[in-house]
Amino acid sequence: MQIIKKAMFFSKCLIQWYLQNKRELPWRATKDPYKIWLSEIILQQTRVEQGMSYYFKFIDTFPDVKKLADASEEEVLKLWQGLGYYSRARNLHYSANYIVHNFKGVFPSTYKEIIKLKGVGDYTASAIVSISFNEPHAVVDGNVYRVLARYFGIETPINSTKGIKEFKQLAQELIDVNNPGTHNQAVMEFGARLCKPQNPDCLICPLQSKCVAFAKNKVKELPVKEKKINITKRFFNFMVIHTPDDTTLLEKRTKGIWQNLYQFPLIETKKEVSETEIINSKKFDELFENLEVSLKLYNSTDIVHKLSHQHIHTKFWIVASANSSKFNLLWENVNKYPVPVLIHNFLTQYKIS
Repeated sequence: MQIIKKAMFFSKCLIQWYLQNKRELPWRATKDPYKIWLSEIILQQTRVEQGMSYYFKFIDTFPDVKKLADASEEEVLKLWQGLGYYSRARNLHYSANYIVHNFKGVFPSTYKEIIKLKGVGDYTASAIVSISFNEPHAVVDGNVYRVLARYFGIETPINSTKGIKEFKQLAQELIDVNNPGTHNQAVMEFGARLCKPQNPDCLICPLQSKCVAFAKNKVKELPVKEKKINITKRFFNFMVIHTPDDTTLLEKRTKGIWQNLYQFPLIETKKEVSETEIINSKKFDELFENLEVSLKLYNSTDIVHKLSHQHIHTKFWIVASANSSKFNLLWENVNKYPVPVLIHNFLTQYKIS
């Protein structure tokens, strides 16, 4: 009985707090599943402040799922440029086509149908069906893990198989079945704004009186995560080609995190290398065979691009080369191509230099 009362207090208290303190965000003013889906995909691994402008750009350019499906993948990637994790954009485009061909352009309305969309997992499917269709599926994301772990004093690692199952089951038991969308948004908003990872506002927290972590002085220790995986170091050397005809070369990646994005010719090495080692590499010889070239390092200090599983140490080499039929992209057209944020940032700075 005490656990039931604690759970009822939890949901009622959070919804009341949410209705009084929620941020007015554009995707909260609609129940359109297409717009909810779009916002959820954009906000995966992206702050609200950064994702907002992309949400508006996508809604303006692709106001419905059919418009998104009709676009080319390259158009979608270009609009996504700068957000990172580009598989999200590719999955959006793929799923839009799937919806058009399998549901005649009408967004699916059940959890079982939505979770089949590429790039949609339990969290996103639960968010969409609870907000748009009032289905009682609990969301569990980083914010929810944190709130539940602290409030109930759960020490099971949130990134363990046992933890994922335990927290999902608990979240499902707690959900307000009459108002699941508001409940889900309340927990997520509470975790994002009050029960924050660092310096949570415990003194003004409406859950404080029943919070196990606060009572036991374990707020900083929860939630628990298993040890992080090892970070791989990679060394990228991009050849930024200039010819007398003001042309260059971009290559389309066919795999990996930047699949179908464009980049300058890449020489990847196992460690930091010198100019001589670059010139003597197989890729350099294939690019500039029998051509007169001069090489200049653009950045003497590595630009380190940090991803979840790898850190990319990057150097840009400016290569003045004789004309070649291989280098047929006019520099004035370079910005028309979707590129990784690493290349985009370089191009922004390089224009100024």
